[in-house]
Amino acid sequence: MESRVRRGADALERLADRDSYHIAAYRGYGRDGRGLVIARVLQDEALAPASAGHGKTRNLLAMLKRLESDPLPFARVRARLPGGDRELVADDEGFIREWLETEPGDAGGWSSVRLELPDPAGGSPRVAAAPILTPAASAAYGIISDMDDTVIQSEVTSFIRAARMVLLENARTRLPFAGVAAFYRALELGPPGGPRNPIFYVSSSPWNLYDVIVEFLEAERIPAGPLLLRDWDLGPSLFRHAGHKSRAILEILETFPALPFILIGDSTQEDPEIYAEVVAAHPRRILAVYIRNVEPHPERAAAIRRLTERVAEAGSTLVLADDTLTIASHASAHGWIREDTLPEIRGEKAADEGGGGKEDAPGVGSTEGAPTVVVDEDIGVADLE
Repeated sequence: MESRVRRGADALERLADRDSYHIAAYRGYGRDGRGLVIARVLQDEALAPASAGHGKTRNLLAMLKRLESDPLPFARVRARLPGGDRELVADDEGFIREWLETEPGDAGGWSSVRLELPDPAGGSPRVAAAPILTPAASAAYGIISDMDDTVIQSEVTSFIRAARMVLLENARTRLPFAGVAAFYRALELGPPGGPRNPIFYVSSSPWNLYDVIVEFLEAERIPAGPLLLRDWDLGPSLFRHAGHKSRAILEILETFPALPFILIGDSTQEDPEIYAEVVAAHPRRILAVYIRNVEPHPERAAAIRRLTERVAEAGSTLVLADDTLTIASHASAHGWIREDTLPEIRGEKAADEGGGGKEDAPGVGSTEGAPTVVVDEDIGVADLE
């Protein structure tokens, strides 16, 4: 019933709103000549790139356009493929998600699939390129990272503050956690002499924010990677994060069965619980679980501590820390990042905290710190002040 009502409302709105449709192509991934193509057909709101000089009113209007942008249900899109064209049919929300035979592309690099949306008036079709990342077979490891309150400061523990950030800020005014960009560049670079490691971003943010997150990553010089978001439907599923994240992570692990991974998240939105289940299901494949402590309540830290034995038993490592440098130092000690990247991470962290002219984000420094908790199969359990 909900689906029918939504489709009816969308149809009425399309009669009044004559914006043209386009293909929003999202970053996917693949291997061995197969790629996951992700896209959506929806109205083109022609949003301008963000600027640090844009005011809150302009940011609000742009975000409302993103949120109300209407999809084209069951749109038919042509994919240009090496073995011949293939017609793809979107779902009732305009989404396309298909594994297709694609060009192999360069190992450790990006390729793309050309998508075409026919013009109903008979003119030229709307065209988009769906990017596909093909990790190098010799990559040392992959990284799967959450986004909100792991990379970008989002204040998800407070509905009011989180809504204010999403609605009134933009990609150029949102801030990363201190040192994150340099740390992720170090992870992508990996150990000396190897190819670049792939980074996958798995987030509970809606697809409507895809362009904001991509522009934010580019502005902060954080490595690009497949970005796996979710569709927000009104209803109980709106507040459930575990299912989407677990499915996305398991599909990545199954696609690259020989690749070990590092998981990065935060102490909100069930990341520790989700990652502990992944570690248990894939023993010895998860090199480390890094959790940023952004939850001010001591009982949350205690709950995460109770997960540490499960992580250790599966042969992995868990670090719960308040800052990026502690996590980076642990990764360096294990040889996962180069030791000579630590000075850059330390310097960028200082700049992000205000020494280099960047403003501190709301809420930073307002929570009480907790001891760093390290659970390592080599050293057992330790608390590092």
